[in-house]
Amino acid sequence: MNYDFNEELYKEISERLASVQDSISTCARESGRNADEITLVGVSKVFPVEYAEAANVAGLKNLGENKVQELVPKYERFNELGLEANWHLIGTLQKNKVKYIIGKTHLIHSVNTIELAQEIGKRSANNNVVSDILLQVNVSREESKHGFDPDEMNAVMEQINSIEGIRTRGIMTMAPIQEYDGQARIVFEKTKKLFDALKTETKDQNIWDILSMGMSGDYEHAIKEGATHIRIGTSIFGNRLAYTETQNH
Repeated sequence: MNYDFNEELYKEISERLASVQDSISTCARESGRNADEITLVGVSKVFPVEYAEAANVAGLKNLGENKVQELVPKYERFNELGLEANWHLIGTLQKNKVKYIIGKTHLIHSVNTIELAQEIGKRSANNNVVSDILLQVNVSREESKHGFDPDEMNAVMEQINSIEGIRTRGIMTMAPIQEYDGQARIVFEKTKKLFDALKTETKDQNIWDILSMGMSGDYEHAIKEGATHIRIGTSIFGNRLAYTETQNH
């Protein structure tokens, strides 16, 4: 391995990562679940690639990015260094950016239109790959959030099932920012019920196995409601706003 890491950064991120992992284990145990059922996706958006490298060397194998223009260079840098990671695209994906990530993602969490699914399928088929995706559902029905309407999901599944080049693994949602502890849990509970109901609508029920929900501020509630994947940024990498401000001064 050619990775020459920053010891101070590595120590800081390792400690945060260990704290999150301990919290996941505790929460899983309290929920009657096994921590191995829960995939921790570390979201290093805004932070430079060195932060993702440090987390990966500390044992974090699943890394997420919101933007294609951040994911691709980090993916390429990891390849140069011989670091192995599963890359997750968790943010809004524009159709014209799909071509840049085909074959690079372990999972695309944010498929929010039939047209986007079709584009991913077409590009994937042309490159002889199958892309794993999740359907983003706006369970909270907030106008500011992307995603399918929960009431439309049966019809959506019918169309999604006919698209070659993709493999639909489950659904993803984002809860509102909590005004009080536990507020997000209502959204997560509804999402889990929808996830279970949609399992009967998928082509292959054996691969309908991913429920992505929960971030730094609410992942404990997501775990209690059955999340298989949680997307954690701040609790591992630090405050993005504070980091950005230090870079601008």
